[in-house]
Amino acid sequence: MLGKIGDTKGEIIIKLGLKNNEVRIVPFDSEWNNEFLNVKQEIQSVLEIDGNRIEHIGSTAIEKISAKPIIDILLGVDDLHKIDKEMEKNLRKIGFYRLRVERTNEVVFAKFTNEKFEVKTHFIHAVSFKEELWTNLIFFRDYLNEHEVEKKAYANIKEDYLRQNNSPNINEYTNFKTEFVKKIFAKRLF
Repeated sequence: MLGKIGDTKGEIIIKLGLKNNEVRIVPFDSEWNNEFLNVKQEIQSVLEIDGNRIEHIGSTAIEKISAKPIIDILLGVDDLHKIDKEMEKNLRKIGFYRLRVERTNEVVFAKFTNEKFEVKTHFIHAVSFKEELWTNLIFFRDYLNEHEVEKKAYANIKEDYLRQNNSPNINEYTNFKTEFVKKIFAKRLF
């Protein structure tokens, strides 16, 4: 079951969510950015953080590209080692829970559709502000938004993976895209 964002009072409802290890892509939805902006305000209200430290990333931030129906949010912090229980508690107030995901230079939080924690709708990727990972992730988003050929190539890679795999999993999907992503990151250095 997908999470529905919005209500029945005339607001547009978008469907977000993936189960653990599920890989599925859906057509671009112009409401993804509005959802990001709503969540950005929520994050700012509980963390008292400048808006320039909260960015929309991932495929839902790339215009007119199919994507997994999950909103990825980049959160720039001064020191990853100082993400404390207070910050975790404040993010829980708006539905984000720290995941036990081991990633270099990144702490990941997720929002779920309900208390069963089966379907994720949003990720917060906390990284060091304006350091390499921060810069690469924003560059990737901006580069694909500005370069139609690479944007189409990225969409094709994702679709090729799903066509080739009867039982896709998130780690294989991510690995399948890695070479392309690194190629785009390398363009930042020139």
